[in-house]
Amino acid sequence: MSSTSTTTSAAGGGATGFSTVHPDIIHAHILTRLDGPTLASASAASPQLHALCAEEKLWTDISNSTFPSTDHPRLRQVISTFPDGHRSFFSDAFPTLNNNQRLSPAEHRRSPPASELISAVDIHYQNQLLFSKVEVTDATPEWFTCSPFRLDLLDQKETVTTPVKFEADDNTCRLNLEKNMTLSWVIIDPTRKRAVNLSTRRPVSVQKHWLTGEVQLKYATVIAGDGKTEAAEFIQCSAVVTCGGKEGGELRVSEVSLQLQDMDGKSLSGKDTLVILQDAMDGGRRKSKEGEEKERYEEYLEMNRERTERKQRRERRLDMLCIATGVTIFVAFWAYILLR
Repeated sequence: MSSTSTTTSAAGGGATGFSTVHPDIIHAHILTRLDGPTLASASAASPQLHALCAEEKLWTDISNSTFPSTDHPRLRQVISTFPDGHRSFFSDAFPTLNNNQRLSPAEHRRSPPASELISAVDIHYQNQLLFSKVEVTDATPEWFTCSPFRLDLLDQKETVTTPVKFEADDNTCRLNLEKNMTLSWVIIDPTRKRAVNLSTRRPVSVQKHWLTGEVQLKYATVIAGDGKTEAAEFIQCSAVVTCGGKEGGELRVSEVSLQLQDMDGKSLSGKDTLVILQDAMDGGRRKSKEGEEKERYEEYLEMNRERTERKQRRERRLDMLCIATGVTIFVAFWAYILLR
């Protein structure tokens, strides 16, 4: 009787109720085909779907397909300690960061700085994996806290050969790279069990180096700074991928680097970087609309340009004041001498 009341036969023009579908069918034929954002949305549809969508293997597969570097043994071990495993990691790492407001004093829960940072980096070209690496950085040495923060994943003379062809036409090469080369740079704090993606998915600028002829792709995220100085109001997280090669030959990657800079272009120290990253992990919102990253970066450039102009005007007024003061003192001095 209950089955008749909850399920209408197809012959009668109705449809089978979703709750009557076997969970194995839902899992095998529906949930395994969803991407991360869709799976997260589906989990909110009903208690039954919430339970099914919470399965760890689903999120492990999604994380590994989105971020191939997460299949590294060290990362598998670290992510397993997150509150909800790969689901928590994916929630932190996807999509990219949109953190433009500092935490309020009530939200600011300062905990000890990270003892190490793990970088999970993946570069794709037209969905083909070109480069994947996991880098562990010890954050405890004094030189790290005092030195400018910069992560380089390739040695100075190291290059990575790819199956992508280097176009003879510079403009065509730049356009293809801007359109098709994507990057994710996820920073993981294994102690606090949090992660943050500091890279825009697509480059915000693609330029040819004037000296070497190599193409530099910049993936930049703008986040809130600590606000201690005017220059620290916002921080630019810049990931740079440098590519080169002979015309018609294979594209080579010669640089993959990350650094954080204030609005004056000064690199943050390791100590300041740890503070900024902790705030970003705790308070940063995540965004999914593609294209917003570049708009946000262009707004930052415009804001920084206006800030530079204001600074120059203040300096010119100060220079004029100093000159006027100097002339006044000079005239007063000679007037005093001549009138004695």
